[in-house]
Amino acid sequence: MSRYRPPAPPSSQYITPQGAERLRLELDTLWRVERPQVTRAVAEAAAQGDRSENAEYTYGKRRLREIDRRVRFLRKRLDGMVVVDQPPADPRRVFFGAWVTLEAEDGESARYRIVGPDEIDREPGFISMDSPLGRALLGRRLDEELSVALPGGARRYVIVEIGYTPA
Repeated sequence: MSRYRPPAPPSSQYITPQGAERLRLELDTLWRVERPQVTRAVAEAAAQGDRSENAEYTYGKRRLREIDRRVRFLRKRLDGMVVVDQPPADPRRVFFGAWVTLEAEDGESARYRIVGPDEIDREPGFISMDSPLGRALLGRRLDEELSVALPGGARRYVIVEIGYTPA
């Protein structure tokens, strides 16, 4: 059995203004606040002597590598992002940023917002446009019926409401 894993497909480059601001704030906090604190702690630990048995030094260096890795990722990610801050020309169809209310066959109703993959952890009900449900919703119209293949099996939904402002 090989350890090779094919690279993940590139995720969408779209993001809401709120999501972009959140990523910029995280980058700024890591670079201007957390990294200088960890750097000072590592310097203090290094001044104590033998670094090979100094846990504070070892873990501080590891944390610095984690911070630097995240900073590189955020800078690269933010450079390629497309901030979508305008509603689409046809607000009766589902596009990026839409709030969509779906009704399942069993009458259960759920409300989702179509966002980029960097924002799905922000609030409950945010789904990625790259997810199976997100891909199935894009471009659909009000009262349109759709079937989505989910890990638990296929489910059928009807689009009950589409909006581009939070309610």
